[in-house]
Amino acid sequence: MTPPTWRASLVIEMPGSVTSVFSEAADFEAALREEGCLGMLVTGLGAFRARLTRIALHRLRISAGEEELPRIALFAVPAEMILVALPISGEPMPVWGGIRMRAGEIITLGADRPIHMRTEGACRWSSIWVPAAEFVGYGSAMTGNSFSISSAAQWWRLQPATSRYLRQLHAAAVNLVGTRSRALSIAETAHGLEQQLIEAMVECFSKGRAIEAMPVTTERRDIAARFEVLLQTEPEQFLPIAKICAALGVSAQILRISCEEQLGMGPSEYVRRWRMQHVHRALRTANPATASVSEIARRYGFRDPGRFATNYRAVYGELPSATLRRSLRGITEVSLHRPV
Repeated sequence: MTPPTWRASLVIEMPGSVTSVFSEAADFEAALREEGCLGMLVTGLGAFRARLTRIALHRLRISAGEEELPRIALFAVPAEMILVALPISGEPMPVWGGIRMRAGEIITLGADRPIHMRTEGACRWSSIWVPAAEFVGYGSAMTGNSFSISSAAQWWRLQPATSRYLRQLHAAAVNLVGTRSRALSIAETAHGLEQQLIEAMVECFSKGRAIEAMPVTTERRDIAARFEVLLQTEPEQFLPIAKICAALGVSAQILRISCEEQLGMGPSEYVRRWRMQHVHRALRTANPATASVSEIARRYGFRDPGRFATNYRAVYGELPSATLRRSLRGITEVSLHRPV
């Protein structure tokens, strides 16, 4: 997919940082690809709004997101990287791989298998990306013992003080961007923050306890991920549930249980919402002079124009013809930056 064209209407001159505000889910999904996102489905009603802050240090990358609508996203961590997902105190916790985060926990993901992360309402989240080999080497040197992080998804029960300190460091970095401070443009300050974050993570993992998912949960996680990839491979082909089950090699019952656990809804509902979102995005980028709402709807399996228009309006607050007439892209505010 061609990267979105963004209008730079908000500029925060912070070397090594970028803050973007999105009014279109497709643009936000494209930005999340740097966070390992393979696809995203918005499941809530109303206007889409999201903010994404990234801070690039010498070895680490810090991310923080704010979203107003619930959604489901499939994530895959690139090889040789570790994603550390942190909860935000007082915020609704996202669900990773069918398991809801709890206060005081963190999640680590390596380059193992794709995993779904869903939110169930307005949500804020935070994460840290760290090179796996360097982190393991630093952890071994710091603790004097063998230190490793599994490539499989792990939930960590931490000591409250270490978990709180790590979250405070992350929040402090994001707040510097929010207040337009130039502190992180100073090499010594950025390096010092990075060292504190690395040491805090090593302390969390060396003193915490890792909990891996049960084998049945891991199996359902893989089925849901393969289900999503299948839909993305054939975006314009209407696949009945029976054909999906045959392609995945699972029964309808197993597919339903896997989707309900991992996606929060059954496969039929997910496919319907997924196809509706693709129609919406196709209408946003189509030429109003030549495109047809009914043709685009049929392309994604909607055969009843009247019923489709009613369902579309319930989700997006306007008729599909109105979406087609609007501007080809939504307004996205972006800050431009230079690396540290």
